[in-house]
Amino acid sequence: MIQWGIIGCGGIARRRVLPAATEMRSTRFVAVMDADPDVTREVAAESGTRACFSVEDILNDPQIQAVYIATPVYLHHPQALLAAAKGKHVLLEKPLALTVEQGREIVETFETRGLSLMEGYMMKFHSLNSRAAEMVAVGEIGEPVFLRAQLSCWYPEIQGSWRQDPSLGGGGALMDMATHLFDLLEEICGSRIVEVTAFVATRTFSYAVEDSSVTLLRFKNGAFGVAEAFFNIPDMATQGRLEIYGTAGSILSEGTVGQDPGGSMHAFLGTAQKGYDALQRRAGTDLERQAITAPPVNMYAAEFDYFSECIFEGREPQRSTGRQGLHILEVACAAYESARSGRAVRPGSESL
Repeated sequence: MIQWGIIGCGGIARRRVLPAATEMRSTRFVAVMDADPDVTREVAAESGTRACFSVEDILNDPQIQAVYIATPVYLHHPQALLAAAKGKHVLLEKPLALTVEQGREIVETFETRGLSLMEGYMMKFHSLNSRAAEMVAVGEIGEPVFLRAQLSCWYPEIQGSWRQDPSLGGGGALMDMATHLFDLLEEICGSRIVEVTAFVATRTFSYAVEDSSVTLLRFKNGAFGVAEAFFNIPDMATQGRLEIYGTAGSILSEGTVGQDPGGSMHAFLGTAQKGYDALQRRAGTDLERQAITAPPVNMYAAEFDYFSECIFEGREPQRSTGRQGLHILEVACAAYESARSGRAVRPGSESL
C-alpha cells in the first residue's frame, strides 16, 4: 500500500477519485487538503482521512509517499515544485501547467530529484479503450488511417468558476477536454501528434474562454485525426464517440470517452485487401461486425493503482508520464496558436 495525500479535494477528487478508493488495491488515501477549510473537514469525514489545512501540512507528513494535486491549473506549477522539494511522488491533474515553460520546469525538477510524475489522463485506462489500443498495435485494423474522438458537455456561466477564466485554467473546452482526446488518440494510434490545425470560438456563452473547439491532427505515422470538444452541447446529446479507421477495418465506440467505465464498442474487420469496387457496396463483403468486450474497470482506480505499483516496485511509469503530459500541453498550445494564426502548427515549434 502506498500512502497518498490529496491537495485540492473539492472537485474531481471528491466526485470521482475518493469514491473509487474502495476498488483500489495498492493505494490508500490518508490525508486531504482544500483551500476551503469546510470542504476539507467534510471530505475528511466522508473518506475517513486526516484533515490538513495547508499544503505544507500535508507535504510534511512523513507517512505520505505520494500526493494527488487536483487544484486549478494555475496552482499546479508552485504546488508540484513544492511537493518535489518535499520528496513526494505526484499524480498531477491535467493540463500539466498554464504554460509550456512551467510544465517543462515541473518535469525536469522531478527527473532531477529522481521522483515519479504522472498526469491525470485516465481515459486510456478504460478497458474498452485499452482493447482498441491493443487491436491497433497488433495490426487488426491494418495501418491506421483516421481517428476521431468527441468529448462535450453543457457548461454555462458559473460565478467564480476557474475553468471559465483563462488566467486560472489556461483555456476552455480545448484545454480542459480536448487535451484528454489528444492523449487518448495518441495512445490508440501508437504515434505522436506532429501537426495541428485548430478552430476555437465562444459561440454560446459569455465567458472569456472558448466553448467550442475542433482540432485537426496529423500523427507521426501518417494517420490523420479530429478531436472535438465543446462546452455548449447538452450532456444527454453527446455520446462520447471514438472512431478508428484503418486499411483493414475499423473500431467504433460510444460512451468510452468520458469519466464512466461503460459504453459499447464494435469492430468491422476484413480478412484480405480487395480490388476496387466501383459501386462501393457495403453489403455482402467480408467485413463483419464484431462486439468488442472487456470487463468494466474504474479508470481512476486503475490509474492510481498503476502509479502506486510503479512507486512500490521502484520503476518509472510508462503511461501518462510527465514527459507525455508536457507533450500534450505543447499540442494544446500549438492548437491555440493555429486558431490565432489560421495556419498549421507543429507542437514544440519556436512559434510557441
